[in-house]
Amino acid sequence: MSNAPDPKLSAENPDPLESAPLAYENDEFLNSPDGRMLRIMAEYSEPMARFRRERIQDTVVFFGSARFRALDEANQQLELLENTGSTKPAPHAEQPARAGESDEETTDLKRTRAEAAVEMAHYYEDARTLARMMTEWSSKLPGRRHRFVITSGGGPGIMEAANRGAWEAGGKTIGLNIKLPFEQMPNPYITPALNLNFHYFFMRKYWFAYLAKALVVFPGGFGTLDEMFELLTLAQTHKLAKKITVVIYGSSYWKNVINLELLADKGAIALKDMELFEFADTPEDAFRILRDGLIANHLDSESFGPRNEDPIPQTPAPDAQELLGPDIAKTQS
Repeated sequence: MSNAPDPKLSAENPDPLESAPLAYENDEFLNSPDGRMLRIMAEYSEPMARFRRERIQDTVVFFGSARFRALDEANQQLELLENTGSTKPAPHAEQPARAGESDEETTDLKRTRAEAAVEMAHYYEDARTLARMMTEWSSKLPGRRHRFVITSGGGPGIMEAANRGAWEAGGKTIGLNIKLPFEQMPNPYITPALNLNFHYFFMRKYWFAYLAKALVVFPGGFGTLDEMFELLTLAQTHKLAKKITVVIYGSSYWKNVINLELLADKGAIALKDMELFEFADTPEDAFRILRDGLIANHLDSESFGPRNEDPIPQTPAPDAQELLGPDIAKTQS
């Protein structure tokens, strides 16, 4: 008698199935076009939960170039990166000229980049100083939440300088990074619990605008221009339910890049739109503009007394589950 399985019997008794994944654990679905709405909602809800737990009330946002990173801090040497926020350096032929290079190696482009590197090193230190000054000032404000927290795009260059200055002052500091199709790393000065990464540019832009009470625009490129004009447009059209102080840092750089006065002269913007921002060329001037704007628009007289006896708690704020208790009791896995 044959031991071979009966093909009819096999057809009638299929192999057992494995358990289907839960919908929110189904990576194929979550990463598909059908899951896009959930991904967008996650980039709203997850940052909101973090900001609540870390007791963040509002922010001061720094924008600026991410194409340079500190190479030799002692000599303030900078390295040009291949792309904005990239970890990979640009080709040697595009790097700033450095001491010790031969005449054959030092091209006109490298000399020009060397001059730019000196300028960007100066702006790096100014951003670092300004962020430190702002954090030292805001940390003395009374209240149960952190005010005017320094926020950047989370990468190198001016973004690193801003987070670094706040970190050196002992404050919390936020990095809103964006996932790009080349290798990146957040700068090390971001508060770990406030180190965020986004897939969608528009959700990252939302969080830049939503909590910001002030904006500082350091020299930069396409991304810096994009973010600056987007927030200026929101202020110009009164779409922001708040007044935002905008400082454009480095007048010599920006007035060579864009002619905002010409826009007003030609009637492309109103003359009063020129009042939406102020130029600054020193950390002290920028700090004065920011402080005065924040005081006038977002602080009351009670904010200038000594900090109340209860400082901002060091522990995370309770989440919705901890606050509401059994009304939204946890379920078993």
